[in-house]
Amino acid sequence: MSQPTIITVAITGSLPKKADNRAVPITVAEQIESTHEAFEAGASLVHCHVRNDDETPSSDPEKFARLMEGVRKHCPGMIVQFSTGGRSGNGRERGGMLSLKPDMASLSTGSVNFPTRVYENAPDLVDWLAEEMLRYGVKPEIEAFDLSMIFQAATMTKDGRIAGPLHVQFVMGVKNAMPADRDSFAFFAKTLNRLAPDATFTGAGIGRHQTTLIDWSLEEGGHCRTGLEDNVRLSRDELAPSNAALVRLAVERCEAHGRRAATPDEARRILSLAAA
Repeated sequence: MSQPTIITVAITGSLPKKADNRAVPITVAEQIESTHEAFEAGASLVHCHVRNDDETPSSDPEKFARLMEGVRKHCPGMIVQFSTGGRSGNGRERGGMLSLKPDMASLSTGSVNFPTRVYENAPDLVDWLAEEMLRYGVKPEIEAFDLSMIFQAATMTKDGRIAGPLHVQFVMGVKNAMPADRDSFAFFAKTLNRLAPDATFTGAGIGRHQTTLIDWSLEEGGHCRTGLEDNVRLSRDELAPSNAALVRLAVERCEAHGRRAATPDEARRILSLAAA
């Protein structure tokens, strides 16, 4: 088991609430504690959203600052990735926390349909977010909900709007967007390798597809994402008791594929990030 696998834990997101699963961490203190447990279970990268006291999404830089401070204190070396997703704010408000200089931030390079709305990422906003990431030395994780977003990310890397090497997350299982389809996943990986041979990728499956995408990504030589943002269950009949429990399941899948969870230092080298 020599090949290290970056396990991303998406701890909170914008949608799951305590009513869905009491383990969903809402306050900054809860998020820090949940991240620490996931870190000890094997996660080397945390994908961060913040919430208001009423559980609605927020882009408050002060909350992001406290969360990053707590993670860096309690999870030495762990990669901190902020979300610039559209549910947490409007327009440039979505990138207002990038000046805090997290290690990474999510970047969607196009728009896509979601269950009840359009996840809108206009070209001028995508360019501005990319500029801010370059300005503050933040590595983007490209959130690819369809094939065009991979091509756009490759173009942006070639013309200097994104600093390479690329890291792309293939997101499957969102209603009205890309379904969880094995052949499509393999084609995504093949296309990314053709366009950007030095790129790395992660598979992210929504809901019941979470473990499936972990397996597909490991089979294709990629990395994996888990966490309560995407899936609040261990199985159809059992709620996940914590983010750490989902990370432990991801570790088991890595071992089943002859791989192991990357340490934070290994994850940083894989993603061409500075040492902690």
